[in-house]
Amino acid sequence: MAEPTPRRNEPRLRPAPLLFEPAQAAADPEHFFDLESIDDPRALLARATELTHAFRAATDRAVEFQAIAAAQLADPRRFDRLTPADIAERAEWTEDYAKKMVEFGRDLMRGTAEGAESEGLPGPA
Repeated sequence: MAEPTPRRNEPRLRPAPLLFEPAQAAADPEHFFDLESIDDPRALLARATELTHAFRAATDRAVEFQAIAAAQLADPRRFDRLTPADIAERAEWTEDYAKKMVEFGRDLMRGTAEGAESEGLPGPA
């Protein structure tokens, strides 16, 4: 389970860098961040764990940005605001999830959010 997302006044942990995958390596279905080339199981476990934490942190951050965007799109002050159904369609969510994301985004923009999991939003597996 991912660690809770830090609040605005707490420093974010910096996960292991997701090294750029060159186009040639990315085209090879067996290639994944050079993990297949690590022979030592201890080193493999360490690097795979680093990547897992990095992907979870990236997922948490991306969900926050989705929520902020959803809240901005649903802002009643916008002349071109979208309904939760419109947002759900664009993001490939259910309408109920879109409503929760709009509220979560509003909380984030106010600085009162406690994290995706406390909002009833799914976190990374």
